[in-house]
Amino acid sequence: MGAMTTGKRGLAIAAAVLLCAVLAIGVGYALAHVGPLVTGVLLAGLFVGLWMLRDIEVAYWGVIGVIVLLPFASFPFDIGFTPTLLDAALGALFAVWLLQVATGGQRRLVGTPLGPFVGLFMLLAVGSFVFGLAYIPLTSYVLRHFAEILLSVGLFFLVVNTVQDEGRLRRVVRALLLGACAAAALGIVLYIIAAYVSADFVIRLLSALGRLGYPTGPGVLRYIRDDPELPMRATSTSVDPNVLGSLLNITLGIGVPQLFAARPLLRRRYLLPVLGTMALCMGLTMSRSALVGVGLSLTLVALLRYRRLGWLLLAAALLLLVLPQTQEYVAHFVAGLRGEDLATQMRFGEYKDALILIRRYPWLGVGFSGSPDIDTYVGVANVYLIITEQMGLIGLAAFLTVIAGVGVRFWRTRAAAATIPALEPLWWGLHAGLVGALVGGLFDHYFFNLDFHHSVTLFWLVVGLATAATEVIRRESGG
Repeated sequence: MGAMTTGKRGLAIAAAVLLCAVLAIGVGYALAHVGPLVTGVLLAGLFVGLWMLRDIEVAYWGVIGVIVLLPFASFPFDIGFTPTLLDAALGALFAVWLLQVATGGQRRLVGTPLGPFVGLFMLLAVGSFVFGLAYIPLTSYVLRHFAEILLSVGLFFLVVNTVQDEGRLRRVVRALLLGACAAAALGIVLYIIAAYVSADFVIRLLSALGRLGYPTGPGVLRYIRDDPELPMRATSTSVDPNVLGSLLNITLGIGVPQLFAARPLLRRRYLLPVLGTMALCMGLTMSRSALVGVGLSLTLVALLRYRRLGWLLLAAALLLLVLPQTQEYVAHFVAGLRGEDLATQMRFGEYKDALILIRRYPWLGVGFSGSPDIDTYVGVANVYLIITEQMGLIGLAAFLTVIAGVGVRFWRTRAAAATIPALEPLWWGLHAGLVGALVGGLFDHYFFNLDFHHSVTLFWLVVGLATAATEVIRRESGG
């Protein structure tokens, strides 16, 4: 027995030495060919990936971390296509869940009343995708990104099956808020350095992410109407200020109701700085769609539940109107309302062109490969119009049915939510975040766009979390 134990110990030591040697060779190769920054990211990703396979909550953290901090990052190698960090994180999350199902860790699959409608939406997306191939041949780019969209929508089923108790719900949402705060803090720091210290330094810093598939050069700094003579806009690592704004729109909607929680997700001495950081960064993005989205979502919460929130929103609006530092934002917003600036005029043109395309292909759309007509194109700054372009009125109806289902269940659960004070603000916040996304979607397309996989993933993550919160409340209240 002693000899056998000694042999096993020797085998384990040899395996450990071999693993360390392989890891050292890999790190040395990466340092020589892609540099220390990318090597550090890859090494951290490796250890996080191994940790994710042991704990599904860590897998959630990995997905959230990529969405908020490195949404466009890809691996610096090609396997027939260039995989992204989000592909890997989502793959690990689904792998952990499927492993739990296969090993009996989860014996009963949860569909929820919304499940059939989400499934129908996915089936219609596949149908439109196949139908569109009659117009334009399939490319590997379109196939891969369409598969990513389906994976993101399918995240709904994973969330409602793995977030079934208050503790996990709180921890996952807390991770989302802290991640968004980290992205916002980075955006503020980079903005201040670029505006008041050295724009070239920030350009070099953000361009270092080029190894991970990010854009490089002076274009990494963004300005109103892309004019360096006009005010700069914060981007953090989200490339586009409106993309960052859409993230903060959702997370502020989720986080602000925590101000009225008896047991908030974060201690109040931390909650206020977190929300303040996100609000400041959203202002620096100068994203009008984000401002309208979070403003309307929180106004709805104030009218229906937390009346004191109305006074806070009024105070914030007054500060926005009178502070000298916010006048550029106000002017930018008013120009949009009047249709005076170029970006708004381009949106109007996109809406007109989208309606032309929809009239020609009204029922199933044109699919996801592009427009079959030379005089039209697929692409409009409105999530509802872009769904209709690609999936037709039938696809839009399926999407709106899912959203209506969330709304109906929200309305029917209000009374039950009021009986669970520990969960109620979180439940309201998740639905406010979803409303903010839906309102912002009137002016932007990120939540259903092949090129913004992380935004689509964020949207369906929130749909899943809002549904999971409703399920927890209904179970705990006996409803």
